Amino acid sequence: MKNMEFYDRLRTVPEEAKKPISAGRLRGFTDINPMWRIKALTELFGPCGIGWWYKITDKRMEGSGDELRAFVDIELYYVWEGKTSQPVVGTGGSSFLTMEKNGTYTSDECYKMALTDALSVAAKNLGVAADVYYAKDRDKYTTTDPEPRQIQQAPKPAPKPEMPPPPENPPGPREASDGYYYCDSCNQIINGFKDKNGTVWTPRDIVAASIAKYGGRQLCVACARNESKA
Repeated sequence: MKNMEFYDRLRTVPEEAKKPISAGRLRGFTDINPMWRIKALTELFGPCGIGWWYKITDKRMEGSGDELRAFVDIELYYVWEGKTSQPVVGTGGSSFLTMEKNGTYTSDECYKMALTDALSVAAKNLGVAADVYYAKDRDKYTTTDPEPRQIQQAPKPAPKPEMPPPPENPPGPREASDGYYYCDSCNQIINGFKDKNGTVWTPRDIVAASIAKYGGRQLCVACARNESKA
């Protein structure tokens, strides 16, 4: 037997056996008719109970808060070329007691649905419905979005100088008699500086920008930053 023989023969699901899930937590995934899975195994291995079969190894209830879920563990067997396989295990689950907005909902088919789920998990190891599970590289346990979304990156804004550029006609910087400009807030000499974008600001540029932005006050860079944070 070639390694991929079962996988390749069981991987494709006919369209009539697929149903898109359009609501709930699994919206965007594909539901597979469970009878197709049984048909696929029967076509390949023979009638259930002869060519393939399963054993239930455990049934249990597990709870979280006020909710309960039923779980079923199985071992799936098949016969190929006269030999019985080793067990292919699968675990399935389904809700028994669910708290909904209109009250408590109880399912009397939880074990049956858990068994169907367990069979699908075991059969998946043989490649059953592989194209559905692998085509989008996800299954019902994956938490990613049903379809990848294209995220448009916002264009990066052009770098801004740390202070607004001085107006063309500065409204009267007040130069002291010693030739320096003094900050109206801290009374320190206003020195020029180079900002993070490489722009060189002269003391007069800083004063002119400060007067325009802060109501006629001439502020040093440090006091202007503090004023902006206030």
